[in-house]
Amino acid sequence: MAMTVISLENMSASLTARFVIQKHDATRLHYDFRLEMDGVLKSWAIPKEPPTEPGVKRLAVQVEDHELSYIHFEGTIPEGKYGAGKVEVWDKGTYTLKHRSENKIMFTLHGERLSGNYTLLRFKQDKNWLFFKNKNSEKA
Repeated sequence: MAMTVISLENMSASLTARFVIQKHDATRLHYDFRLEMDGVLKSWAIPKEPPTEPGVKRLAVQVEDHELSYIHFEGTIPEGKYGAGKVEVWDKGTYTLKHRSENKIMFTLHGERLSGNYTLLRFKQDKNWLFFKNKNSEKA
């Protein structure tokens, strides 16, 4: 029997998964943006509030993947532990993946605060990405 390989590029428009943004008041206040992807939560730390309007770009620093169970986490990480500080869910919902390559991820967010077409764009094979709402984005 022949095996058929379907690339993510060909099926990406139909993939829907969960996302969460956790407001994390650690050493510095930031927002942890997490996409359910590849069986884990792919994660980025965003130093400023995530963009709700097109034209606003935010730095998003890719950090270690988290277990899927972390999508619901809210609480206080104790002093002395990595990430010590208060964590609360700032936004949550689902997203539809539109495109995924090594340096670019495009998706539509269906959240309580963020809604519409967004892009993560990597800087030169680095852990630093740009996160922004696309200019042609309508409220989803």
